[in-house]
Amino acid sequence: MFGLGAPELAIILAIAVLVFGGKKLPEIGHGLGKAISSFKKGIGDVEDGTKNLVGDIPGVKEAAEIKSKVDQVKNIGKILK
Repeated sequence: MFGLGAPELAIILAIAVLVFGGKKLPEIGHGLGKAISSFKKGIGDVEDGTKNLVGDIPGVKEAAEIKSKVDQVKNIGKILK
């Protein structure tokens, strides 16, 4: 996880306890968890919206199908070599 080992994480946790106190840390963790889940949900909504938007444009679906067929042919060429 980001190149951090157990000793580094323990030091970070100890500093957080000293700065915020033991009673405040669960509240901070809860708020951080809610923020991360909300961010992930927002990103998912944006991705779903763009997929629907691109799917509505004429010719995009056909172009995607042609691209997948071309990729399959390229893969067959690699296998035969």
